[in-house]
Amino acid sequence: MNVLIIDPDDARAALVAEGLRLDDGLQGATIHVWPRFELARLSAINPDMVIIACESPDRDTLDALQIAHEHAPRPVAMFVDRSDANTTAQALEAGVAAYVVDGYAPNRVASILSVAAHRFNLMQTLRHDLSKARADLAARKTIDRAKGVLMTSRGIGEEEAYRLMRKHAMDSGRPIAAIAEDILAISDLLKKRDDGC
Repeated sequence: MNVLIIDPDDARAALVAEGLRLDDGLQGATIHVWPRFELARLSAINPDMVIIACESPDRDTLDALQIAHEHAPRPVAMFVDRSDANTTAQALEAGVAAYVVDGYAPNRVASILSVAAHRFNLMQTLRHDLSKARADLAARKTIDRAKGVLMTSRGIGEEEAYRLMRKHAMDSGRPIAAIAEDILAISDLLKKRDDGC
């Protein structure tokens, strides 16, 4: 495992690293320690997990975390000395999976990281499922619109329009949503010609 610790305080960073080494599952981990979060250097070590310890996260760190999370999501645990509701919300929006206020202890690091990793995996699954549901809904709307075009242009019913699209999809080896997009594109092109464009 490749772990990045961000902490401006060398003594506290050493305690965090010690907490990692107390866990049997993390004893062989490669540990990197940086005094601040540097987005430009992140891809060079590509950590499996990021641990941030600080008094309170600043705006630059949270912005960099947000960008890093969008490009290469990974579990992030943050230990802070003090916080407020706004900072907590910003940290969670930036992808922090575990946000611990005034609760750092070396013997708790491993269990907190385990929770962060599980929460991160759960959130990734939920994001994937949501993205798939949105794509499926968009495809369904496109298919319904294309059925409407076929029904109007050919004077056929909904089932027959769907059957025609499905047959063309199977014959061409393409998804039915792609066939529907083609129908809509051609329909738009024909409308523009009819309008004199």
